[in-house]
Amino acid sequence: MQPVRRTSLIAQVTDQLRAEIRSGRWPVGSRIPTEPELTELTGTGRNTVREAVQALVHAGMLERRQGSGTYVISNSNLGGQLSQYFADAQERDVLELRRALDTTAAALAAQRRDESDIAELRRLLAERGGPWNDTNPVAIEADLALHRAIVAASHNAVYLEFYDSLLPVIEAGIRSRTAKSSCSFDAEHAEMVEAVIAGDAERAARAAEGFLSALLAEYPDSR
Repeated sequence: MQPVRRTSLIAQVTDQLRAEIRSGRWPVGSRIPTEPELTELTGTGRNTVREAVQALVHAGMLERRQGSGTYVISNSNLGGQLSQYFADAQERDVLELRRALDTTAAALAAQRRDESDIAELRRLLAERGGPWNDTNPVAIEADLALHRAIVAASHNAVYLEFYDSLLPVIEAGIRSRTAKSSCSFDAEHAEMVEAVIAGDAERAARAAEGFLSALLAEYPDSR
């Protein structure tokens, strides 16, 4: 990042922060630098930085988390607006949407994955192992990252941006279910990943559909 000119400072800093997010240098889910760090990076005052960050919070691209920092929740204004909309959605409705999205993504990933995708999926599947409860945050974070990595392996940028807008509500649902149940669907996730790696689209879609349907079965009126 380069120091900015002294005209329209807030707008310029906002544009710089937005550029960092859209470029992928600050990916969805990551924590951005602190206000003092941003002040040094941009060569502006702390109030200017604070206002710029707040503008992107309002746009739905950033989220402040008390005691933790500010995190990227979307790489576009549209994605942020979708994230805000999905935040109030019923868990059953989100699961029904995910059943369609994850099943198609798994099939596409099986057709399009490359060696980098394969290495990432194997790494995340390994991290996802271990005790499945709210005392093992690494496993929960790896689960979320694994599903996103499968969408990323579809190599469809529009698909990935839409899925990213769902990530906060997907994470909330995972944490809620983990607090109630230790069922981790390890075998189903392993089957899905191995099918993607093997390039078997039908098998990958079937594995994804299987465990999401099992989750939906908890809701009597789901079909």
